Amino acid sequence: MPSKNTPILVKNDPWLAPFESDIQDRMKRFEARKKQLESEYGSIDAFASGYNFLGFNYDPKKKGWWYREWAPHAHSLSVIGDFNNWDRGASLLEKNDQGIWEIFLDDKTYGNQLTHESAVKVHVVSDKGGVDRIPAYARYVTQDEKTYDFTARLWHPEKPYKWTDKKFAPDQSYDNPYIYECHVGMAQEKEGVGTYREFADKILPKIKEQGYNTIQVMAVQEHPYYGSFGYHVSNFFAPSSRFGTPYDLKYLVDTAHKMGIAVIMDIVHSHAVKNLAEGLNEFDGSDDQYFHPGGRGFHTLWDSKLFNYGKEEVLRFLLSNVKYWMEEFHMDGFRYDGVTSMLYFHHGDISFDHYEKYFKEVDWDVLTYFQLANNLIKELKPKAISIAEDMSGMPGLCRPVSEGGMGFDFRLGMGIPDYWIKVLKHKHDEEWNIHEMWDTLTNRRYGERTIAYAESHDQALVGDKSIAFWLMDKEMYTHMHKDTPSLIIDR
Repeated sequence: MPSKNTPILVKNDPWLAPFESDIQDRMKRFEARKKQLESEYGSIDAFASGYNFLGFNYDPKKKGWWYREWAPHAHSLSVIGDFNNWDRGASLLEKNDQGIWEIFLDDKTYGNQLTHESAVKVHVVSDKGGVDRIPAYARYVTQDEKTYDFTARLWHPEKPYKWTDKKFAPDQSYDNPYIYECHVGMAQEKEGVGTYREFADKILPKIKEQGYNTIQVMAVQEHPYYGSFGYHVSNFFAPSSRFGTPYDLKYLVDTAHKMGIAVIMDIVHSHAVKNLAEGLNEFDGSDDQYFHPGGRGFHTLWDSKLFNYGKEEVLRFLLSNVKYWMEEFHMDGFRYDGVTSMLYFHHGDISFDHYEKYFKEVDWDVLTYFQLANNLIKELKPKAISIAEDMSGMPGLCRPVSEGGMGFDFRLGMGIPDYWIKVLKHKHDEEWNIHEMWDTLTNRRYGERTIAYAESHDQALVGDKSIAFWLMDKEMYTHMHKDTPSLIIDR
C-alpha cells in the first residue's frame, strides 16, 4: 500500500512501486541541488544569468567591456582581435581561484576599436600549447565563405531591437499546440540558403493561413557544418549567421507573435561538435572541462562530445543558455533534442521492455538537469512549451517535478511517424489495419501529454522520403494538373 510519502507518480502507476526509492531519490537530488544553488547564487534564475557575467559584457557605468571565461586548466588567456592587431601578448586575462579568467577593456583605450561587430577571439595556452578559440559565451559568430574560419563578433548595436509583442501570450499553443517544424535555410523556393527575414515575410503568412499556432525552428544555434541540420552545435549562444543577424532572428520571432504564432526552438544540449577550432572541446586544454573524459564523453554514433551535467559550471552554461534564448529572443519554449541519448549511459541502444530498464544505466545528473531546466522555463514563462524527444518512454518525463517527474509538457510520439512510413512503404491499402493504427496513436503513458506527428526531419531528410513522395512519387512532377488525370494523384 502506498504511504503518505509515496510520490504521486507511483500512486498513479502501481507498476512503479518496486522503484519508489529511485523516484524519491530523483526528487531529493533535485531539491538538494536547487537548495545549494539558491544558497550560493540567491535563485536558480540568478544562477542561470551566467551569460551576463561570462563572455563579453559591456559595463555602462565603468564604460568598457568585461570579458570573462571559465578555463580552470589553462595556463594563460589573452583576448585578440582587430582592436589590438591580433597581438596574443597585448591583452592578458587574470585568473581567480574558481578558474575564471577576466579582463576589463576600457573605452579610453579601446573605445574606437572595440565596436559593434568587432572581430575577437581568445588565445588559450595550456599543456597542449597555444590555440586561438571562439569564446564559449559568444553571442554572434560568423563564418568566412572561402576559408570556413569562424570568428566571434561583439554584438553591441547603438539601438536595441524594439519588440512589438508585449500582448502575445502562448496560451493556445500551450493548451493545444498545432506545430509546424521548419528550417529557415531550406524554407525558400529560391536557390541558396534562406534568411530569417525571408522566412518571416514569405513563409510565416503561409503557415498562419494553414492554421498552425506554433512553429518549431531547427538549426538556430550556430554550427560549422550546414549538412548537420544544426545538430552539431559549436556556439550555443549564437544564432546561426547563415540566416542573418541576431536582429533578424528577433524580427522573425516578433513577426510570428504578431500573427499569434508561438516560436519554440530545437535546443541541442544532448551533445556538442568535437571541433577544436569552433567549439568547446578541450577549450582549456583538458579532456574533462565541459565534457566527460575518455569514452564516456564521446558519442560514437554521433561523432560528438557529451556534457558532464554534474559539474556546476556546465550546469550554469546550459541553464544560462535556456534563459538566454527565452529572455533575449522571446522564445516560447524548446524541443529538447536527443533526450533518450542523454538519459541513459547506453544512449537508448536497447529494447525498453521492462520497467527496470528505466532505472538502470541512467545518468542521474541528467535527470536533475532536466528538472532544473523545466523549473526555470516555467519561472520565466509559465505557458512556455517544453517538449522531450524521447523514444524510451521514461516514466514521469512529462509530469511535474513535485510528483516525481522531470517537468516536460510533452513527449514526441516518435513511433507514430515511423509507423506511417512503414505502412506506406510495405503495405497495400487493403492491408491497413484500423485497430493497429488506433493502438499506435494511443500508446502513451497515463497522464503524460504526447505530440502525435505525421512526419518530421527524421523521416523526410535522413535517408527516407516524405509522406507526399511515398504517396505520389514521380507523378507529383507530371500529373498534378487537373487536365492530366492520374489514379495515383486521385488516391
